[in-house]
Amino acid sequence: MPLQQNIWNNDNLVKVLKENGIVVMPTDTLYGIVGRAEDRKTVERIYKIRKRNPEKPCIVLIGDLSELKKFNINLTEMQKNEIAKFTQPTSFIVDCIDEKFFYLHRGTHTLAFRIPKNEELLFLLAEVGPLIVPSANLEALPPSETISEARSYFGNQVDLYIDGGEIKGIASKVIRLNEDGAVDVLRD
Repeated sequence: MPLQQNIWNNDNLVKVLKENGIVVMPTDTLYGIVGRAEDRKTVERIYKIRKRNPEKPCIVLIGDLSELKKFNINLTEMQKNEIAKFTQPTSFIVDCIDEKFFYLHRGTHTLAFRIPKNEELLFLLAEVGPLIVPSANLEALPPSETISEARSYFGNQVDLYIDGGEIKGIASKVIRLNEDGAVDVLRD
């Protein structure tokens, strides 16, 4: 995604996210409607605004694998080795059995996460922590390619819009990562 500037180096963006606000912004793949994954109320608010199926978990962007410990997830060495093999945007689904995180795993007892390759986005994640990042659209409608499309979906229900221009990205690959390192491709 070619961006002219570091749109994530924005004090207001950091402030809104740290205060558990909701932002429509470019991710490493598409425009997302994002918020802090560690705040249950923020996550529930995103589900409501997006009209997302309450049984469908969201992908969580993390800055590095150590952040999975925040969700009581410890990867095996085999899982870590598999993750290192993927160069394109890939979201990995792993077991998350802790009921404390039901608001994220939605009863699936799994968590999907992705570490973006974009350095500027990684700096933002280091500032604000893990973010849930469903695409910026209402359930079953096409993802927003521009901020004006996102505004038509969400209006003033979100706290901030960050314009990254037109984004005709594609959703990440989704891999189920088993404890033995075996992978199941769920979305290519």
